[in-house]
Formats: sequence, structure tokens, C-alpha cells
Amino acid sequence: MKQTVNEQIEQLRSTFYKISQYIGENPELGHEEWKASKILSEELVNHGFQVNLGTCELPTAFDAVFDSGISGPSVGFMAEYDALPELGHACGHNLIGTMAIAAAIGLSKVIKNSGGKIYVYGTPAEETRGGKVTMAEQGVFDHLDVAMMVHPLYRHEKSGSSLAMDAIQFEFFGKPAHAAASPHEGINALDAVIQTFNGINALRQHITPDARIHGIIPNGGKAANIIPDYAVAQFYVRAQHRNYLNELVEKVKNCAKGAALATGARLETSFYELSYDDLKTNEALSASFTENLIELGIKPEEIHEKGSGGSLDMGNVSHVVPSIHPYIKICDQPYLCHTHEFREAAMSEQGFEGLILAAKCMANTAYDVITNPDLLHKIKLEFEATKR
Repeated sequence: MKQTVNEQIEQLRSTFYKISQYIGENPELGHEEWKASKILSEELVNHGFQVNLGTCELPTAFDAVFDSGISGPSVGFMAEYDALPELGHACGHNLIGTMAIAAAIGLSKVIKNSGGKIYVYGTPAEETRGGKVTMAEQGVFDHLDVAMMVHPLYRHEKSGSSLAMDAIQFEFFGKPAHAAASPHEGINALDAVIQTFNGINALRQHITPDARIHGIIPNGGKAANIIPDYAVAQFYVRAQHRNYLNELVEKVKNCAKGAALATGARLETSFYELSYDDLKTNEALSASFTENLIELGIKPEEIHEKGSGGSLDMGNVSHVVPSIHPYIKICDQPYLCHTHEFREAAMSEQGFEGLILAAKCMANTAYDVITNPDLLHKIKLEFEATKR
């Protein structure tokens, strides 16, 4: 049956190529992916999927299902399709969205015999306000037995971990005054921001090596001769695990509170983007994916352990359903994501071959989950054991 799945994907090769190229040539920012969402969801409808648009009131999100009519496991594929400002699809989301529907469509041609349901989720704005966060919070994925997606890279990598992340904003409110004539009458909000940075820099000595804190000053005043009465600092705070991140965030907040107390400024704290949880790879599911990748012709020595990385909204999915997020090779040079070179790789013939390989591997792995009760049992046991 896996051979049949692969043949079905191959038969639609030209269609998937046109879709991935179309999305790549029409980059859209997060929550503005109207063209990408439309072309992906319409192709699923063409192959018998029932599609709902605007999932969780996210206008460019969608969810789709193909029901075999026979009781069985539910597998979910995640589609991403947002682009980056100025760089376009320099993270390869034109490939990710297309490979998700390719895997689902290929698998749909055989599950009328094996049973189960196939879901595809269009998840907008992964690069900013991750759609998966909202969808996970609202229980969209709760019914799934497994969830998966594949990300393009310069080499094959197993699913690993990601950093949990909070995006914190500190707004300081002071009092304006002439900086030369009457500085003593002012309260300097920018000083509070600078003291916050100084406090965080001192804090770095006392955090674990996996943690990251990095920030900017989007607003630091209006003119040099006016005491700034309003200033803003924004930080990403990251750590390997959510529990430690929560502790670290409180320490970062205390730095800002101390700065407010020292300067006399009033502080308002908020989260300016959605929070990402750390990715919890289900090793049993990951092993099945790796086995299928080898069966599709990739040598074991070409599959690497996951390297260091950033933060993913797939992490939030992995806390509610057994999940994987492996990487597939699309170029021979070590081009990094979010670069012009990687954008060109995502639009190349080699990039498309990576798409086809990933689609087949995801579909074959999902087929194993549907048809192998022992594998699914092992996946679920591991998931329950690793719940926080």
C-alpha cells in the first residue's frame, strides 16, 4: 500500500509543483495568506476532503478532513504558508504547505481499505503570531492520534526539540521636561528601559546555558533635549523547557520592576506575541519517520540529529498530541533559513524533490500509525509518560 501512496503522489507531481511555485511567487505575510490558503484548500476539496475555512476565527486558517468511513486512528498534517517581510519564502513555507496536502492526498487514496481519518490544518503566521498556538488552546488538535510536519533544511535531521518562548513588552511612563533647563522636573522613561537592559545583562550570568534573552528598544523618546516620558522595550525570552522559562520570565519582569522603582517611572507589562511551548518529539513516531525515510532511499548516515534551533508553534501542538517536526534536505550548500539563498533553494528543482520526498515519508509514516496498533500503542504510552 505504501507503494500505491507513493505512486499517487508521483501522479500529481506537476500539480504540487505548480502549487509550491505559485505560493513561492506570491509571498504573503502572516494572517494575510489569502492566495496560499485558497489554493491549498481548493486542491484538498478536489480530492474529496471536507474543508472548513477560518478555523478559530483566523481568517486564513483552515481545517480539512478525509474520512475513510471505517473506524481507525486520526492523523494530522500541519501546513504552513506565511512568508517573511522582504525575504519572501526564505523559510520554505511554500514547500511545507504543499507537502502537507500532498501527503494527505496520497494517503487518502488507500485508507478506504485500512480505515481512519486524515486531517490537514492550515496554520497561518508561524513566523509571528503562530496560528497553531490559538488552535491548540482551543482544542482543535485534541482528537488526533498523531500530528506531524516536515521543515526544509540544508540536510536531513530527525525531529528534536525547540525552545519555549515568551515575547514580553515593557512600557515605561515617565514625565517630560526640558533636558537642559529643568531635567530635575522630569522622569526619564528611557532610563528605565536602559536599567532594564542592564539588569537583564547582569541576570545572564545566572541562567542555564540553553536560555536566551534578546531585546530591542522600539521607542526611546522623541528628541534629545526632551526627557523621554514614554519608552518601550521588547524581549524574547527562551528556554529549553516551559517550566524553567516561566521561572526565568519572572526574573526578567523583576528587572523591569526594579528599573521602574529606581527611576520613578510607571511600568506596564504585556505579551506582544503569542507564547510558544517547547517541542516534545515523540520518539516512537520519530523512529517510524526515520525508518520510512531510509526505505525511500536516504542512507542512515545522511540523517543527522537535530541541531540547535529557535522556537516553533509546533511545540504547542506537541503538548496536546504526539508530534514530530523533522527536517528534509533541499540544497547541497549549508544555506540557513531566513536568507535569500534559502529562498532560492525553496524555489529550486532540488527543493521540490525534497517536498516530494517529505510528502511520501509523512504519508508512509501516517499509514504505519493507522495500520500498526502496536506502534500507535507505543506512541501513546510515551506521550502519556512525558506529559508535563
